[in-house]
This record gives sequence, C-alpha cells and structure tokens, in this order.
Amino acid sequence: MFIPVFFLSLLVFGGAEKQEENPWEWSLEKVISMVGKVRAGKNLTPSSWPEGAKVAVGLSFDFDAETNALRDKIISPGLFSQGEYSARVAIPSILALLDQYRIPASFFVPAVSAILHEEEINAIMAKERHEIGMHGWIHERNSLLSEEEERELMQKSYNTLKKMTGKAPVGIRTPSWDFSLSTLKIIRELGLLYDSSLMADDRPYEILEDGQPTGVVELPVEWLLDDYPYFGFSRYASIRPHIAPLDVLSIWSAEFDKAYQEETLFILTMHPKIIGHRSRIAMLEKLIQHILSYEKVWFATHEDIARFLKKNIE
Repeated sequence: MFIPVFFLSLLVFGGAEKQEENPWEWSLEKVISMVGKVRAGKNLTPSSWPEGAKVAVGLSFDFDAETNALRDKIISPGLFSQGEYSARVAIPSILALLDQYRIPASFFVPAVSAILHEEEINAIMAKERHEIGMHGWIHERNSLLSEEEERELMQKSYNTLKKMTGKAPVGIRTPSWDFSLSTLKIIRELGLLYDSSLMADDRPYEILEDGQPTGVVELPVEWLLDDYPYFGFSRYASIRPHIAPLDVLSIWSAEFDKAYQEETLFILTMHPKIIGHRSRIAMLEKLIQHILSYEKVWFATHEDIARFLKKNIE
C-alpha cells in the first residue's frame, strides 16, 4: 500500500521513531520545541554582491539518474532508461549550454549516481568552473531513517564524492528536500558550509538550531523554481502535470526580475532528465539570455555564493 511521505513524516521524530501521542495531543511546549528545532535566522543578503552585482544567480542541477527508482525498489528498465538519458544526453547538452555562455553551476549528485556515471562526473569537473555537492547516497528519504542510518549514508556520500572528485563537498541539497530533525546536526558534524533544501525565505539566511545560530548558510529553494512540478510525469500517478516550456519561462523570468529588483538571490533547481529535453533546454537558454539582458548579474556556484555570504556571519 502506498502511504504519502507527508503522512509518514508525521510518524517520525529525529528519525524513524514512532510517536506514542498524536500531534493534536502534544503540549504547547512540545509543539514549540518541534517547530523551533530548525528555523531561519539572520538574513544574509549583502549590501553589495561581488563586482557591484545587483543579484546572485545560482543555477543548479540535481543529477539523480536512476536513483529515484532504485530508492523505491523499482527495478524497471523503462525508468532506468530515463536515468540513463540524463547521463547520455542531458548532461552533455547542459554542459554545452553553460560553456556557450561561460556560466558556472552546481550539480548535486547522489553518490550512487556518481558511481554509475563516473564519466559524466569527470566531464563536469573538467570544466573547472562547476561544483559537485551532496545529494544523498541513493536519493533516500531522510525523515524515514533513524539518526544513525542517516549519518551513515551522509558520511558515505561525503567520502564517495571526495574520493571521486578529489575535493571534499562543502554543501548539500537533501534528496527531495527532505530534512529530518537530525539532518542539521549531521551537516554540522560534517563541517559543511551550506545547505540548499529549506524554504523559509527567498533570501539567503543563517540556519538556527534550537534558536541558536549555527554558522550554516542556507540558499533556499522553492517548488516554483524547480522543473519537476511543471514537467514531472509518472504513468501511474493520477495527476500528470504538463505545462508549455514558455509558460515556465514566464514564471522563472518573473521570479528573477523580482530578485533583481530586491538585489538578492535567484536559485533555480533543475534535473537533467527533465530539463535536458530539447524544448526545455531551449527554454533554459532563453532564460539565460533574459538574465544576461540585465546589467550587473553575478552567476556563481552555490559554494561561491555561500563563501561570500559567510562573511556576513563572521
């Protein structure tokens, strides 16, 4: 029987431990404690970006490949072929587009995906302008794990990417943006510079843990700025979203325009096996051209953005 992750998450606290009480039976103190575990702290938008830029733009690609199916124990050549497309077709197309406009980007990669597609990881790293960040071991759902399981998988992911790329990852985007009550603790144990999984602001901020500053930079995400809600497709789902690429372009362009006006941050999350198809990669190029029509725009990796913002904490 399929149980939505939202309802499963109500059964967990700090991992896979089931609650004895229903949430509506909790004391107010417990509610406040739960809600206050991980919160947004100081707005880190700087008074000015590097070289006088008015906005920082972070393009990112979650290179999930076959891991979504593997995580769900779906051993389907059909679904695996979608993951293969991301490596075989989409990554080369994305890298060519970024090269054409000399734009850096961040690639968040499950460790298993990196192992399966080492050639593509090497191609990303060969450009010397892109970043590879953590994205779980096999795109697991953190909130369904015990703290020990989550720690083990995050450590394995960290070590694998470090070994494969020759550089320790400094940032993480949790798989499916799933953030357990243990995730931040483990992020801090690993000494990571930033996270890009939370949604408390459009602007960058410092993460608080139990009301205390952590020094961890948050580069927030949002479903509006993710390609999956617009283009994701499952033949077994009752809802099959479909929207014209130019309609998505209008939404993303409007989001950028406002970020530019506010002189803050524009973070875009994409997936190679989704954005890499012909009409969509053409749309992404139109978005890049729209952004480049503005003066004083700083395209940067998430790492470079976070390192710059870290100065606002220190």
